Amino acid sequence: MKRSYLLTALLAVTITTLPAVNANILDESYLASLRKEAAHTHPATAAAALRATAAGHDIRAVRLWDDPMVGLSIMSAEVAMRRDDGDIQVMVEQVFPRRGLYAANRGKAEAMRRAEVENSRSSNLEIGAAAAKNAIELALADETIAIQADQIKWIEATAENASQRAANPGGSAIETLRLESELARESQILESAKRTRDSLARALNLSLGRPLESPWPTLRLPDSPPPVPVGTAEIARISRSNPKVRAMIETANAASAETRIADRERQPEVSVGVEANLYSGGDYRSTMVGVKMTLPWFNEPSYTARTKAAQTREQAASLDVKTMHREVAAQVLASSNEAANAAAQARAYGGDVYNRTLDASKSVEAAWINSRATITDLLEAQRMLFSIRLEQRRFIAMQQAALEELHTLVPTRR
Repeated sequence: MKRSYLLTALLAVTITTLPAVNANILDESYLASLRKEAAHTHPATAAAALRATAAGHDIRAVRLWDDPMVGLSIMSAEVAMRRDDGDIQVMVEQVFPRRGLYAANRGKAEAMRRAEVENSRSSNLEIGAAAAKNAIELALADETIAIQADQIKWIEATAENASQRAANPGGSAIETLRLESELARESQILESAKRTRDSLARALNLSLGRPLESPWPTLRLPDSPPPVPVGTAEIARISRSNPKVRAMIETANAASAETRIADRERQPEVSVGVEANLYSGGDYRSTMVGVKMTLPWFNEPSYTARTKAAQTREQAASLDVKTMHREVAAQVLASSNEAANAAAQARAYGGDVYNRTLDASKSVEAAWINSRATITDLLEAQRMLFSIRLEQRRFIAMQQAALEELHTLVPTRR
Protein backbone atom coordinates (compact mmCIF):
# COMPACT_ATOMS: atom_id res chain seq x y z
CA MET A 1 0.00 0.00 0.00
CA LYS A 2 2.80 2.41 0.82
CA ARG A 3 4.50 1.90 -2.54
CA SER A 4 1.18 2.38 -4.33
CA TYR A 5 0.65 5.68 -2.51
CA LEU A 6 4.13 6.88 -3.41
CA LEU A 7 3.60 6.05 -7.08
CA THR A 8 0.28 7.92 -7.14
CA ALA A 9 1.91 11.00 -5.60
CA LEU A 10 4.70 10.99 -8.14
CA LEU A 11 2.36 10.66 -11.13
CA ALA A 12 0.13 13.46 -9.84
CA VAL A 13 3.12 15.80 -10.10
CA THR A 14 4.22 14.39 -13.44
CA ILE A 15 1.01 15.01 -15.41
CA THR A 16 0.49 18.60 -14.26
CA THR A 17 0.95 20.11 -17.69
CA LEU A 18 -0.96 23.38 -17.96
CA PRO A 19 -0.06 26.84 -16.59
CA ALA A 20 -2.38 28.81 -14.39
CA VAL A 21 -5.92 28.95 -15.73
CA ASN A 22 -6.12 32.73 -15.19
CA ALA A 23 -3.27 33.41 -17.64
CA ASN A 24 -4.02 35.61 -20.65
CA ILE A 25 -4.14 33.47 -23.79
CA LEU A 26 -2.40 34.89 -26.86
CA ASP A 27 -5.34 34.52 -29.21
CA GLU A 28 -5.89 36.70 -32.28
CA SER A 29 -7.87 39.38 -30.43
CA TYR A 30 -5.17 39.78 -27.76
CA LEU A 31 -2.39 39.96 -30.35
CA ALA A 32 -4.41 42.42 -32.45
CA SER A 33 -4.66 44.79 -29.49
CA LEU A 34 -0.88 44.64 -29.02
CA ARG A 35 -0.27 45.29 -32.71
CA LYS A 36 -2.58 48.28 -32.64
CA GLU A 37 -0.98 49.73 -29.52
CA ALA A 38 2.55 49.28 -30.91
CA ALA A 39 1.65 50.92 -34.22
CA HIS A 40 -0.11 53.78 -32.42
CA THR A 41 2.79 54.62 -30.11
CA HIS A 42 5.83 54.03 -32.32
CA PRO A 43 7.42 57.18 -33.82
CA ALA A 44 8.19 55.40 -37.10
CA THR A 45 4.50 54.99 -37.86
CA ALA A 46 3.88 58.66 -37.13
CA ALA A 47 6.75 59.61 -39.44
CA ALA A 48 5.39 57.36 -42.20
CA ALA A 49 1.94 58.90 -41.81
CA LEU A 50 3.42 62.39 -42.07
CA ARG A 51 5.23 61.44 -45.27
CA ALA A 52 1.94 60.19 -46.71
CA THR A 53 0.28 63.48 -45.69
CA ALA A 54 3.10 65.48 -47.28
CA ALA A 55 2.66 63.47 -50.50
CA GLY A 56 -1.02 64.45 -50.45
CA HIS A 57 0.02 68.12 -50.28
CA ASP A 58 2.32 67.50 -53.25
CA ILE A 59 -0.75 66.59 -55.34
CA ARG A 60 -2.40 69.91 -54.55
CA ALA A 61 0.89 71.68 -55.29
CA VAL A 62 0.74 70.62 -58.96
CA ARG A 63 -0.58 73.64 -60.88
CA LEU A 64 -2.19 73.98 -64.26
CA TRP A 65 -1.47 77.68 -64.80
CA ASP A 66 1.92 79.30 -64.39
CA ASP A 67 2.16 82.60 -62.53
CA PRO A 68 1.42 85.63 -64.74
CA MET A 69 4.28 88.07 -65.32
CA VAL A 70 3.91 91.86 -65.05
CA GLY A 71 6.44 94.52 -65.94
CA LEU A 72 6.94 98.28 -65.76
CA SER A 73 9.36 100.28 -67.93
CA ILE A 74 10.19 104.02 -67.82
CA MET A 75 11.78 105.77 -70.80
CA SER A 76 14.55 108.35 -70.39
CA ALA A 77 14.64 110.64 -73.48
CA GLU A 78 13.90 114.14 -74.67
CA VAL A 79 10.56 115.59 -73.72
CA ALA A 80 9.27 115.61 -77.29
CA MET A 81 10.10 111.96 -77.81
CA ARG A 82 8.61 110.96 -74.51
CA ARG A 83 5.47 112.93 -75.33
CA ASP A 84 5.14 111.27 -78.76
CA ASP A 85 5.94 107.64 -77.86
CA GLY A 86 5.01 107.58 -74.21
CA ASP A 87 7.55 107.21 -71.43
CA ILE A 88 5.78 104.56 -69.31
CA GLN A 89 5.30 101.02 -70.53
CA VAL A 90 3.13 98.49 -68.64
CA MET A 91 3.38 94.79 -69.62
CA VAL A 92 1.37 91.65 -68.68
CA GLU A 93 2.28 88.18 -69.93
CA GLN A 94 0.62 84.79 -69.30
CA VAL A 95 1.82 81.35 -70.38
CA PHE A 96 -0.95 79.04 -71.59
CA PRO A 97 -1.19 75.72 -69.70
CA ARG A 98 -0.11 72.44 -71.22
CA ARG A 99 -2.85 70.12 -69.98
CA GLY A 100 -1.03 66.93 -70.92
CA LEU A 101 1.97 68.00 -68.83
CA TYR A 102 -0.30 68.96 -65.95
CA ALA A 103 -2.08 65.57 -66.05
CA ALA A 104 1.27 63.72 -66.14
CA ASN A 105 2.65 65.69 -63.18
CA ARG A 106 -0.51 65.14 -61.18
CA GLY A 107 -0.51 61.44 -62.03
CA LYS A 108 3.06 61.16 -60.78
CA ALA A 109 2.20 62.96 -57.53
CA GLU A 110 -0.83 60.73 -56.96
CA ALA A 111 1.24 57.59 -57.56
CA MET A 112 3.87 58.79 -55.07
CA ARG A 113 1.17 59.48 -52.49
CA ARG A 114 -0.22 55.96 -52.90
CA ALA A 115 3.30 54.59 -52.55
CA GLU A 116 3.78 56.53 -49.30
CA VAL A 117 0.44 55.22 -48.01
CA GLU A 118 1.60 51.66 -48.68
CA ASN A 119 4.94 52.39 -47.01
CA SER A 120 3.06 53.68 -43.99
CA ARG A 121 0.97 50.51 -43.95
CA SER A 122 4.11 48.39 -44.21
CA SER A 123 5.64 50.24 -41.26
CA ASN A 124 2.50 49.65 -39.17
CA LEU A 125 2.51 45.93 -40.00
CA GLU A 126 6.18 45.42 -39.20
CA ILE A 127 6.02 47.30 -35.91
CA GLY A 128 2.86 45.47 -34.88
CA ALA A 129 4.37 42.10 -35.80
CA ALA A 130 7.52 42.87 -33.80
CA ALA A 131 5.42 43.60 -30.70
CA ALA A 132 3.37 40.42 -31.25
CA LYS A 133 6.55 38.34 -31.55
CA ASN A 134 7.84 39.85 -28.30
CA ALA A 135 4.57 38.86 -26.63
CA ILE A 136 4.93 35.32 -28.00
CA GLU A 137 8.43 35.07 -26.55
CA LEU A 138 7.13 36.35 -23.22
CA ALA A 139 4.32 33.79 -23.22
CA LEU A 140 6.83 31.02 -24.00
CA ALA A 141 8.98 32.23 -21.10
CA ASP A 142 5.95 32.08 -18.78
CA GLU A 143 5.15 28.54 -19.88
CA THR A 144 8.80 27.54 -19.54
CA ILE A 145 8.76 28.82 -15.97
CA ALA A 146 5.54 26.89 -15.25
CA ILE A 147 6.96 23.66 -16.69
CA GLN A 148 10.24 24.17 -14.86
CA ALA A 149 8.34 24.72 -11.62
CA ASP A 150 6.49 21.43 -12.22
CA GLN A 151 9.83 19.74 -12.75
CA ILE A 152 11.10 21.07 -9.42
CA LYS A 153 7.93 19.90 -7.64
CA TRP A 154 8.45 16.44 -9.08
CA ILE A 155 12.07 16.35 -7.94
CA GLU A 156 11.06 17.52 -4.45
CA ALA A 157 8.39 14.81 -4.23
CA THR A 158 10.80 12.20 -5.54
CA ALA A 159 13.50 13.33 -3.07
CA GLU A 160 11.04 12.93 -0.20
CA ASN A 161 10.22 9.42 -1.38
CA ALA A 162 13.92 8.65 -1.74
CA SER A 163 14.48 9.80 1.84
CA GLN A 164 11.80 7.36 3.01
CA ARG A 165 13.43 4.60 1.01
CA ALA A 166 16.83 5.43 2.53
CA ALA A 167 15.36 5.09 6.05
CA ASN A 168 14.46 1.47 5.36
CA PRO A 169 16.91 -1.24 6.36
CA GLY A 170 19.45 -1.67 3.60
CA GLY A 171 18.55 1.71 2.08
CA SER A 172 21.12 4.12 0.68
CA ALA A 173 21.38 7.89 0.82
CA ILE A 174 22.97 8.04 -2.64
CA GLU A 175 19.61 8.56 -4.36
CA THR A 176 18.72 11.39 -1.99
CA LEU A 177 22.02 13.15 -2.61
CA ARG A 178 21.63 12.74 -6.35
CA LEU A 179 18.13 14.24 -6.24
CA GLU A 180 19.28 17.13 -4.06
CA SER A 181 21.98 17.90 -6.61
CA GLU A 182 19.40 17.71 -9.39
CA LEU A 183 17.09 20.00 -7.42
CA ALA A 184 19.83 22.61 -7.02
CA ARG A 185 20.58 22.53 -10.74
CA GLU A 186 16.93 22.82 -11.75
CA SER A 187 16.39 25.67 -9.27
CA GLN A 188 19.19 27.64 -10.91
CA ILE A 189 17.62 27.01 -14.32
CA LEU A 190 14.30 28.31 -12.99
CA GLU A 191 15.92 31.48 -11.65
CA SER A 192 17.61 32.03 -15.03
CA ALA A 193 14.25 31.59 -16.77
CA LYS A 194 12.71 34.21 -14.48
CA ARG A 195 15.48 36.68 -15.30
CA THR A 196 14.94 36.00 -19.00
CA ARG A 197 11.26 36.64 -18.50
CA ASP A 198 11.98 40.04 -16.92
CA SER A 199 14.18 40.98 -19.88
CA LEU A 200 11.50 39.92 -22.39
CA ALA A 201 8.87 41.93 -20.49
CA ARG A 202 11.06 45.04 -20.78
CA ALA A 203 11.52 44.41 -24.50
CA LEU A 204 7.76 44.15 -24.95
CA ASN A 205 7.21 47.36 -22.96
CA LEU A 206 9.78 49.09 -25.17
CA SER A 207 8.04 47.96 -28.35
CA LEU A 208 4.71 49.24 -26.99
CA GLY A 209 6.10 52.55 -25.76
CA ARG A 210 5.35 51.75 -22.13
CA PRO A 211 7.63 52.35 -19.13
CA LEU A 212 10.25 49.59 -19.05
CA GLU A 213 9.25 48.33 -15.62
CA SER A 214 5.52 48.11 -16.34
CA PRO A 215 4.27 44.76 -14.99
CA TRP A 216 2.89 42.07 -17.26
CA PRO A 217 0.38 39.38 -16.33
CA THR A 218 1.14 35.75 -17.01
CA LEU A 219 0.72 34.99 -20.68
CA ARG A 220 -0.12 31.66 -22.23
CA LEU A 221 0.19 30.25 -25.72
CA PRO A 222 -2.78 28.51 -27.36
CA ASP A 223 -3.15 24.86 -26.37
CA SER A 224 -3.17 23.69 -29.99
CA PRO A 225 -1.75 25.18 -33.20
CA PRO A 226 -4.14 27.29 -35.28
CA PRO A 227 -4.74 26.51 -38.97
CA VAL A 228 -1.96 27.42 -41.42
CA PRO A 229 -2.80 29.16 -44.72
CA VAL A 230 -1.72 27.40 -47.91
CA GLY A 231 1.47 28.95 -49.27
CA THR A 232 0.43 28.87 -52.93
CA ALA A 233 -2.87 30.57 -52.12
CA GLU A 234 -1.06 33.27 -50.17
CA ILE A 235 1.32 33.91 -53.09
CA ALA A 236 -1.70 34.69 -55.27
CA ARG A 237 -2.61 37.49 -52.84
CA ILE A 238 0.79 39.21 -52.88
CA SER A 239 0.10 41.78 -55.61
CA ARG A 240 -3.04 43.07 -53.91
CA SER A 241 -2.03 42.56 -50.26
CA ASN A 242 1.69 43.06 -49.74
CA PRO A 243 2.35 46.76 -49.04
CA LYS A 244 5.94 46.68 -50.28
CA VAL A 245 4.94 45.20 -53.62
CA ARG A 246 2.08 47.66 -53.91
CA ALA A 247 4.46 50.52 -53.13
CA MET A 248 6.79 49.27 -55.87
CA ILE A 249 3.84 49.12 -58.28
CA GLU A 250 3.02 52.74 -57.48
CA THR A 251 6.67 53.67 -57.93
CA ALA A 252 6.49 52.06 -61.38
CA ASN A 253 3.37 54.11 -62.07
CA ALA A 254 5.28 57.24 -61.10
CA ALA A 255 8.07 56.25 -63.50
CA SER A 256 5.47 55.84 -66.24
CA ALA A 257 4.16 59.32 -65.47
CA GLU A 258 7.72 60.61 -65.65
CA THR A 259 7.92 59.26 -69.20
CA ARG A 260 4.75 61.15 -70.10
CA ILE A 261 6.18 64.29 -68.49
CA ALA A 262 9.33 64.07 -70.59
CA ASP A 263 7.23 63.61 -73.74
CA ARG A 264 4.98 66.60 -72.94
CA GLU A 265 7.89 68.90 -72.11
CA ARG A 266 9.17 68.70 -75.70
CA GLN A 267 6.00 70.39 -76.94
CA PRO A 268 6.10 74.17 -77.63
CA GLU A 269 5.13 76.57 -74.85
CA VAL A 270 2.79 79.37 -75.90
CA SER A 271 2.23 82.64 -74.05
CA VAL A 272 0.31 85.85 -74.70
CA GLY A 273 1.42 89.32 -73.67
CA VAL A 274 -0.12 92.81 -73.56
CA GLU A 275 1.94 96.01 -73.57
CA ALA A 276 0.50 99.51 -73.02
CA ASN A 277 2.43 102.77 -73.53
CA LEU A 278 1.46 105.84 -71.48
CA TYR A 279 2.79 109.37 -71.17
CA SER A 280 3.57 110.56 -67.68
CA GLY A 281 1.70 113.74 -68.46
CA GLY A 282 -1.48 111.68 -68.39
CA ASP A 283 -2.11 110.75 -72.02
CA TYR A 284 -2.55 107.21 -73.45
CA ARG A 285 -0.40 106.37 -76.44
CA SER A 286 -0.76 102.72 -77.65
CA THR A 287 -1.43 99.08 -76.79
CA MET A 288 0.26 96.03 -78.30
CA VAL A 289 -0.86 92.39 -78.02
CA GLY A 290 1.65 89.66 -78.85
CA VAL A 291 1.96 85.88 -78.81
CA LYS A 292 5.17 84.02 -78.00
CA MET A 293 6.11 80.42 -78.57
CA THR A 294 9.18 78.44 -77.59
CA LEU A 295 11.06 76.46 -80.24
CA PRO A 296 11.96 73.14 -78.57
CA TRP A 297 13.28 71.69 -81.83
CA PHE A 298 16.62 73.37 -81.23
CA ASN A 299 17.08 71.07 -78.20
CA GLU A 300 15.51 67.99 -79.77
CA PRO A 301 18.48 65.71 -78.89
CA SER A 302 18.21 66.73 -75.22
CA TYR A 303 14.47 66.09 -75.08
CA THR A 304 14.91 62.77 -76.85
CA ALA A 305 17.60 61.71 -74.40
CA ARG A 306 15.42 62.63 -71.42
CA THR A 307 12.47 60.69 -72.85
CA LYS A 308 14.62 57.61 -73.43
CA ALA A 309 16.05 57.89 -69.91
CA ALA A 310 12.52 58.06 -68.46
CA GLN A 311 11.43 55.07 -70.54
CA THR A 312 14.46 53.08 -69.34
CA ARG A 313 13.69 53.92 -65.71
CA GLU A 314 10.09 52.87 -66.29
CA GLN A 315 11.26 49.48 -67.59
CA ALA A 316 13.61 49.12 -64.63
CA ALA A 317 10.80 49.95 -62.20
CA SER A 318 8.61 47.30 -63.81
CA LEU A 319 11.37 44.71 -63.36
CA ASP A 320 11.84 45.87 -59.74
CA VAL A 321 8.18 45.03 -59.11
CA LYS A 322 8.71 41.50 -60.43
CA THR A 323 11.86 41.15 -58.34
CA MET A 324 10.09 42.26 -55.18
CA HIS A 325 7.22 39.88 -55.95
CA ARG A 326 9.62 36.96 -56.22
CA GLU A 327 11.39 37.89 -53.00
CA VAL A 328 8.12 38.17 -51.10
CA ALA A 329 6.87 34.90 -52.64
CA ALA A 330 10.01 33.13 -51.40
CA GLN A 331 9.46 34.55 -47.91
CA VAL A 332 5.79 33.51 -48.01
CA LEU A 333 6.73 29.94 -48.91
CA ALA A 334 9.37 29.83 -46.17
CA SER A 335 7.02 31.25 -43.51
CA SER A 336 4.09 29.03 -44.46
CA ASN A 337 6.34 25.97 -44.52
CA GLU A 338 7.84 26.88 -41.15
CA ALA A 339 4.38 27.40 -39.68
CA ALA A 340 3.10 24.10 -41.10
CA ASN A 341 6.12 22.14 -39.83
CA ALA A 342 5.89 23.71 -36.39
CA ALA A 343 2.16 22.96 -36.23
CA ALA A 344 2.71 19.32 -37.23
CA GLN A 345 5.43 18.85 -34.63
CA ALA A 346 3.38 20.63 -31.98
CA ARG A 347 0.47 18.26 -32.61
CA ALA A 348 2.80 15.25 -32.52
CA TYR A 349 4.58 16.38 -29.35
CA GLY A 350 1.27 17.16 -27.71
CA GLY A 351 -0.30 13.87 -28.77
CA ASP A 352 1.33 10.59 -29.69
CA VAL A 353 4.91 11.53 -28.74
CA TYR A 354 3.87 12.93 -25.38
CA ASN A 355 1.55 10.01 -24.57
CA ARG A 356 4.22 7.43 -25.36
CA THR A 357 6.81 9.32 -23.33
CA LEU A 358 4.37 9.66 -20.42
CA ASP A 359 3.64 5.92 -20.48
CA ALA A 360 7.37 5.20 -20.50
CA SER A 361 7.92 7.58 -17.59
CA LYS A 362 5.13 5.93 -15.59
CA SER A 363 6.69 2.51 -16.20
CA VAL A 364 10.11 3.68 -15.05
CA GLU A 365 8.59 5.30 -11.94
CA ALA A 366 6.77 2.11 -11.10
CA ALA A 367 9.98 0.13 -11.61
CA TRP A 368 11.92 2.54 -9.39
CA ILE A 369 9.32 2.33 -6.63
CA ASN A 370 9.74 -1.46 -6.75
CA SER A 371 13.57 -1.15 -6.86
CA ARG A 372 13.77 -2.52 -10.40
CA ALA A 373 15.10 0.74 -11.92
CA THR A 374 17.85 3.11 -10.85
CA ILE A 375 17.50 6.76 -9.98
CA THR A 376 19.45 7.54 -13.15
CA ASP A 377 16.79 5.79 -15.24
CA LEU A 378 14.07 7.69 -13.43
CA LEU A 379 15.72 11.08 -13.92
CA GLU A 380 16.40 10.37 -17.57
CA ALA A 381 12.77 9.41 -18.16
CA GLN A 382 11.54 12.54 -16.38
CA ARG A 383 13.97 14.75 -18.33
CA MET A 384 12.63 13.28 -21.54
CA LEU A 385 9.05 14.04 -20.49
CA PHE A 386 10.06 17.55 -19.44
CA SER A 387 11.80 18.07 -22.80
CA ILE A 388 8.73 16.88 -24.73
CA ARG A 389 6.44 19.26 -22.86
CA LEU A 390 8.81 22.18 -23.39
CA GLU A 391 9.36 21.39 -27.07
CA GLN A 392 5.63 21.23 -27.69
CA ARG A 393 5.20 24.76 -26.33
CA ARG A 394 8.22 25.96 -28.31
CA PHE A 395 6.71 24.60 -31.52
CA ILE A 396 3.47 26.46 -30.76
CA ALA A 397 5.50 29.66 -30.28
CA MET A 398 7.44 29.00 -33.48
CA GLN A 399 4.22 28.56 -35.41
CA GLN A 400 2.72 31.76 -34.04
CA ALA A 401 5.88 33.69 -34.89
CA ALA A 402 5.86 32.25 -38.42
CA LEU A 403 2.20 33.21 -38.82
CA GLU A 404 3.01 36.75 -37.70
CA GLU A 405 5.66 36.94 -40.40
CA LEU A 406 3.21 35.50 -42.93
CA HIS A 407 0.54 38.04 -41.98
CA THR A 408 3.11 40.80 -42.45
CA LEU A 409 3.87 39.56 -45.96
CA VAL A 410 0.26 38.97 -47.05
CA PRO A 411 -1.86 40.78 -44.48
CA THR A 412 -5.58 40.54 -44.12
CA ARG A 413 -7.63 43.61 -43.34
CA ARG A 414 -7.80 43.35 -39.56
